[in-house]
Amino acid sequence: MSPTGPTTPTSAMSPTNPQSPTNPQSPTNPQSPTNPQSPAGRGFELVPTREALEHALARSHGRTAVVMTMGALHDGHATLVRTAREHVGPNGFVTVTVFVNPLQFGAGEDLDRYPRTLEADLKTAEQAGADVVFAPSVDEVYPGGAPQVRIPAGPMGERLEGASRPGHFDGMLTVVAKLLHLTRPDVAFFGQKDAQQLALIRRMVRDLNFPVEIVGVPTVREGDGLALSSRNRFLSAAERRTALTLSRSLFAAHDRLAAQHALHARAEAIPGTPARAAALSAIGEARAAADAHAVAKAGPGGADAVRAAARAVLDEGARAQPPLVLDYLALVDPATFTEVPDDHTGDAILAVAARVGATRLIDNLPLTFGAPQ
Repeated sequence: MSPTGPTTPTSAMSPTNPQSPTNPQSPTNPQSPTNPQSPAGRGFELVPTREALEHALARSHGRTAVVMTMGALHDGHATLVRTAREHVGPNGFVTVTVFVNPLQFGAGEDLDRYPRTLEADLKTAEQAGADVVFAPSVDEVYPGGAPQVRIPAGPMGERLEGASRPGHFDGMLTVVAKLLHLTRPDVAFFGQKDAQQLALIRRMVRDLNFPVEIVGVPTVREGDGLALSSRNRFLSAAERRTALTLSRSLFAAHDRLAAQHALHARAEAIPGTPARAAALSAIGEARAAADAHAVAKAGPGGADAVRAAARAVLDEGARAQPPLVLDYLALVDPATFTEVPDDHTGDAILAVAARVGATRLIDNLPLTFGAPQ
């Protein structure tokens, strides 16, 4: 789709949203295999207008899929396209949209700075298995100027990213709705890196009865753990080292939760006798040794301890040079994006946003409380 996490408006036509799927638990260095070709006998093409898109869609047989982007495609986007191709099969039809949506950029955001690399984007999309790239101009998407009727994101759209970027999600949902109408997919693929965006799109589709299935694809990470983003190219070497604090904080929280689950399970297996604390200390984990009694009584992973583990790493990043300037760290319910209590059980999303130099980055990690990690 397009609008999402790191976004920047732009004028004319083109590139778009950087979404980035990723492996939720550990960094991976995705190679970027080119997807099996588009079905035999069907050519790949670039279409810049709604009329040309209609003609292209008329060629489709079987299930149809869309991947919305703002261009500057990287392997995160390519993973979305490959996943879409696998989902619809060789006889399906995959459309990639490349559009930098001005509506989702606020004052002072980097619309003009957003990278535009359409020629390279076309190659990436074709190799990943797309049939068509729809790369319209702003006038093509918004004939007559900015739309007077837009889709408000509601209360969820005012939290976290919405609080930091007022109006961003209204603009995102408006363009997603338009592109869903224009591309008419059976299924649409979005990266989990933009978790709040994904949740809002799912809510819009459900509340407004869009006839489309929404599929989230895990975040893709570089070998050092940094979530793939079109904005990473703006980081200097020193800034990139600081930026790694975001993913390190998420992995530290994940490790803390896994340790809590493991210690709780072992504590449950140890008889409730005076020897219990000594037995826990003998387990060998440093966290258990610090306070065996507290660990023994702990539930299967408290949310507050997970937040604290992430914040400790982010505090280190704030002391780095250049420093990490934290926007927010939040452990939220995936359906509402409200903070979860310390005794939360079930799924949650640990989300973080920060600036390093002039570049704003976001990342998140799905976690499950009350189950082994």
